[in-house]
Amino acid sequence: MTDTRVAVLVGSLRADSLNRRIAENLRDNAPEGVTLEIVEGLGDLPFYNEDLDGETVPEAASLVRKTVAEADRVLAVTPEYNATMPAVLNNAIDWLSRPYGAGAVVGKPFAVIGATPTPYGGKWAHEHTQKSATIAGAQVVEHIVVSQSAMEGDILADEAVVAKFADAVQALVDAEPTA
Repeated sequence: MTDTRVAVLVGSLRADSLNRRIAENLRDNAPEGVTLEIVEGLGDLPFYNEDLDGETVPEAASLVRKTVAEADRVLAVTPEYNATMPAVLNNAIDWLSRPYGAGAVVGKPFAVIGATPTPYGGKWAHEHTQKSATIAGAQVVEHIVVSQSAMEGDILADEAVVAKFADAVQALVDAEPTA
């Protein structure tokens, strides 16, 4: 098997967010032959505006697009804000979806995982992220979703929960691109 690069979009900007820690844990414990790269700079992206997306684009958008375009797979690790995905993740997907039909996520296997301190673990955010990524042209692997409740204790200390996240990464790596 050749090396597989996974671009990781973290839906929380907070430095010590649980979802960032999940992404870092997955990066630090990636299976052999797999590199997870957390895409930095999502907070630096201006709100998507077609007027900014011409011959030259803002540097932050160019860097995010380049990182994702060079990856083989995309993993969103996100909490839920007000029953949907955080604006920063939605904005990143907007930038990654253009130019229409040729954006950085087009044809890439894409999965969503994450945690939030609610009984549902971010399920609506994850569903909305899947829908948005599908419209953007990603190949969403629908059976790879981990919506983990973080209401009780440190989920990263729970080996079963950590294994669910790791299994999701392996399933994403194993997913065959259709395009």
